[in-house]
Amino acid sequence: MRISKLFGKTQREMPAEADTISHQLLLRAGMIHQVAAGVYSYLPLAWRALKKIENIIREEMDTAGGQELMMPVLQPLELWQETGRDLAFGKGLFTLSDRRDRKLALGPTHEEVITQLVRYNVQSYRDLPLLLYQIQTKFRDEPRPRAGLIRVREFTMKDLYSFDVDEEGLNQSYNKMLQAYHNIYSRCGLPALLVEADSGAIGGKDSHEFMAITESGEDEIIYCPDCQYTANTDKAQSIKYKTDSEKPLPLEEVATPGFTTIEQVSDFLKVPQSHTLKAVFYIADGKLVFVVIRGDIEVNEVKLKNTLHCIDLRLASEVEVIDAGIVAGSASPIGISGIKIVADDSITSGANFIAGANKPDTHLRNVDYPRDFKTDIVADIAQAHAGEGCPNCGGKLSSTHGIEVGHIFKLGTFLSEKLGAFFIDPNGVSHPIVMGCYGIGLGRLLAAAIELNHDDKGIIWPLAIAPYHIYLCPLYLENPQVATTAENLFADLKAECLEVLFDDRQESPGVKFNDADLLGIPIRVIISPRTLEKNSVEIKRRSVKETELVPLEEIVTRLKELIRV
Repeated sequence: MRISKLFGKTQREMPAEADTISHQLLLRAGMIHQVAAGVYSYLPLAWRALKKIENIIREEMDTAGGQELMMPVLQPLELWQETGRDLAFGKGLFTLSDRRDRKLALGPTHEEVITQLVRYNVQSYRDLPLLLYQIQTKFRDEPRPRAGLIRVREFTMKDLYSFDVDEEGLNQSYNKMLQAYHNIYSRCGLPALLVEADSGAIGGKDSHEFMAITESGEDEIIYCPDCQYTANTDKAQSIKYKTDSEKPLPLEEVATPGFTTIEQVSDFLKVPQSHTLKAVFYIADGKLVFVVIRGDIEVNEVKLKNTLHCIDLRLASEVEVIDAGIVAGSASPIGISGIKIVADDSITSGANFIAGANKPDTHLRNVDYPRDFKTDIVADIAQAHAGEGCPNCGGKLSSTHGIEVGHIFKLGTFLSEKLGAFFIDPNGVSHPIVMGCYGIGLGRLLAAAIELNHDDKGIIWPLAIAPYHIYLCPLYLENPQVATTAENLFADLKAECLEVLFDDRQESPGVKFNDADLLGIPIRVIISPRTLEKNSVEIKRRSVKETELVPLEEIVTRLKELIRV
C-alpha cells in the first residue's frame, strides 16, 4: 500500500478528547474515527490489525475444537424475558420495536440465542460435547463510554459457548479455553494475567478475567505476591484487621453534637475508625436495605448485590432514609425492625464499637454483636484493599491496574433449564445441558496491545498484529536513483508476498520518520542517497534503537528472516 493512497491522515496535535494512550495514538495515527459516544469507525490500518487479531483467535478456537457459526444481532426480547436477564442487563440492553410492535434487543451477548439453537439440534448425550463460537458485533448501552476502544457501546466480540453432559465435561471445556486464551495473548504479544472475577449479568458460578497489566487500566486487581492469589476488586477477599480483644462493656449513650460522619465521630470520641460501625442505606429492587459495616471498611456493591440476589441496587437518597424513620447520621441496627439488615462479617471482629443511637446528635459506646442487635444476613460485602491479609496464605496483599481483555464463565445449567435445552442420557433420563461461555473483545484487545506497546513517539506494534510488517521509507525521492530503487524494492517485496507500507510522499525525512514512529510498523527500511553510495539500505526495527546496513541484493532475504522471528 502506498501512503499517498492510504485513507486516513496522521495528526501532530494530541486530541483533546482522548484520555488514554491507546485512544490518543489511534486517533493521531488516523486509525479510528469517533462517530458517536462509544461508537467508532475503524480505518484501514486499524482494520488490518483487527483482522489479524481475529484470525489468531479463529485459529486457536478451531484448534481447540470450536465450530464457527453466525447468529443474528437482532434478538426477540421474549428470549431475554424467559431467562430474566432483560432485567439483569437493565438499561445496558438496547431495545427497539419493529413495524408490528414486536420487541427486539440488539445482542450484548448471545447465550439465549445459542441455547435455543442447541435446544433444537441436540437430543442425545451422543451430540455432546460442543464448542460453538462466532465473531460478531455486540451492543451495550454503556453509561460512560471512555478510553477510546476500551469501553464502547458497539464492538466486535468473539463469543464461544460450551455444552457438556456434566461438570467434569464443563471443566475440560473450561481448561481447553484457558489454554486457547493463553495462546491467543501470547501470539498477540500481550502478557495477560488470569484473575478471579464476578460473573455480573452473564450469570454462572465461576468466572475468570484475563487482564493486561497497565497503570492506565480502569480495573483494579488485588493479588498476593506470596501465593499468587489474584482477583479483581469486585471479587477479591481479604483477611480483615481485627481489633483488640476486649470484654464487652455495658452500652453507654454519648452526645455527639453535629457529628454525623465516621470521621467526625471517631475524631470527637478519640477512637480509631476500626472501632466504629458504619450504617449505609441502599435501595435493592425498590426496597430499603440497612447495611452495617466496620467504620474503616468500604462496602463492595457488587458483593452486596450478589448477596441480596437483587437486580437493581443503588444508594438510598436522604429523603428515602428519613421517610423510613431513620435518623441519618446517627443510625445503627439496634432496635430497628421492618427493614432488612445486612452486615459485613467485620462486625464480628471486635467488641465495644461506637454506633449510632438512632436519635439526633447521639451515639452509643460499647456496641456488641450479637448481644445488642440482630441481622438478616452476615457475609463478606467488603471492598478488599492492598495491605490487608491474603485469604489463601495470610500474606500481605498488593494491587495493580489492568485492562480486561477476556472473560470466561462457568454458566452451569441456569440457561439450559430456563430455555429447555436438555439431553437424554444412556438410560433414557433427561438432563439439562451444562454450559460455559468465553468472550474476547477484539477492539479492546487491540487497544490494550497499544497501551502495553508504545513509547513517547508512537505505537510499537507486536509483529503478529501489525497492520503491515515493513515501512518502506525512501528519502529525497526527487533523486532518480532513490526513486527507482524504492519502486523496484516495493515491487520485489510485494512479489514475495511481504506486507509493505510504502511512504511514497514528497515529504522531508523528519515528517516521514515521525509518521513511521507514530504508526509503529515493526520494520523500517530506509533508502537514501547516503545508503545507496554503499549499494545498501538501512533497516531500523521499531522496538530497538540500533540500525543495520544491508546490501541491496540481500535485503529481501534479511527482511524475511526478521519477519519470521
